[in-house]
Amino acid sequence: MKTQPSPPVDVTDPLALRGVFGTFATGVTVLTVGGDTPHGMTANSFTTVSLNPPLVMACVGRDAVMHTALNEARHFGVSVLASHHEEIARYYADRRRPLGKEQFDFTQWHSGAQTGAPLLAGAVAHFECQLWRSYDGGDHSIFVGRLLAAQQYIQDDALLFLGGKFRRLDRSFPGRMT
Repeated sequence: MKTQPSPPVDVTDPLALRGVFGTFATGVTVLTVGGDTPHGMTANSFTTVSLNPPLVMACVGRDAVMHTALNEARHFGVSVLASHHEEIARYYADRRRPLGKEQFDFTQWHSGAQTGAPLLAGAVAHFECQLWRSYDGGDHSIFVGRLLAAQQYIQDDALLFLGGKFRRLDRSFPGRMT
């Protein structure tokens, strides 16, 4: 059965565009930098780029504290959140949380051996990266990191983000999300 497409979206309308972009499910991570002023930020714009050399990328808004922190630190960590980590994702997305070391009092973590970046306990996986390149991405910058270390910790499902909501796979009905 053929369906009628919805009217085209005005690509100059950020709210409408956010809705269309939101139709693509993503994983949820917390990007972190260590050092004297550690910082964390929830990011769902994270993906792999290359296996050889091993590269990953994350997009960070130019107005975010993380943008400056990443440029200064030159190393970063990535914690891939497990399906039960919605509260952690919301916390590191909240711009009202404390800054500096205090923001990591919210959850358990350890310093990455390669970067010193905080890595969150209970994550599905951790990546430690050296900033390799950054590119202009409009109101964001695209940060590409070269992997220094990677580890998968648990076999839990990752937290997902779809349609403006956090989601998890529903294992009782294969192929269905909740």
